Amino acid sequence: MTASIHPTAIVSDKATLGKDVSIGPYCIVGGDVTLGDGAKLVSHVSIDGRTSIGARTTIYPFSSIGQPPQDLKFEGEPSTVFIGDDCVLREYVTINPGTAGGGMETRVGNHCLLMVGVHIAHDCRVGNHVVMANQASLAGHCVVDDYVRFGGICGVHQFVRIGAHAFVGAMSFVENDVIPYGSVLGNRAYLGGLNLVGLKRRKFDRESIHALRAAYRMIFSSEGTLRERIEDAAEIFKGEALVEEVIEFIRKPSERALCMPRNGTPAEQ
Repeated sequence: MTASIHPTAIVSDKATLGKDVSIGPYCIVGGDVTLGDGAKLVSHVSIDGRTSIGARTTIYPFSSIGQPPQDLKFEGEPSTVFIGDDCVLREYVTINPGTAGGGMETRVGNHCLLMVGVHIAHDCRVGNHVVMANQASLAGHCVVDDYVRFGGICGVHQFVRIGAHAFVGAMSFVENDVIPYGSVLGNRAYLGGLNLVGLKRRKFDRESIHALRAAYRMIFSSEGTLRERIEDAAEIFKGEALVEEVIEFIRKPSERALCMPRNGTPAEQ
């Protein structure tokens, strides 16, 4: 089936349209845009720049994808936006392309849900199965791994990393890296514990969760230095995949500090 294009839509004849694409009223699609098979623009959607939208992804009214980044250093370099398959972008979502200073690409994975007013800035890397509630925003250069959940009206500082399966509470401001499986909340967010609800919902086995909880208490205790506690945990929990993932995340170089428990207490929710 050929693309279905509403008469009021403006679609460049240079755009690449897959099979069964649907472009609704008053949409604007630029010449360097690629829409995958089954992609749907509901209405009033603007997509420009070197932007690729994956198969079966649906974009709702007044979203703006691929317009120049909000970075004063941007000089029109041929950077890109990539959005994966089976995503849903609700009303007023904005996603900007990359810059020369950040890898030239902004990327969103597959099966992501971006609710009303979500903003993803230049050079961000968002994994698969990520959910961002209304008005959640990522500043430039953020890295968000798979299955992360964001509450509404939260903001993330530039260059922050958020590990897989983490949870960011509503109205939080995150200025430091969040460990995989962590749960953070608050203005100047602190680590409130592990995302136990998410772990159980995604059916991690009980033994792995128990090992992760024990390692969490060790890593964020008050005895010794963080480096010493990390090395102890790496030895004691060797072979525990979830713990090793957390340790690898902490060891990896970063532009930001690590989000820690409030007052040094490893509280768990």
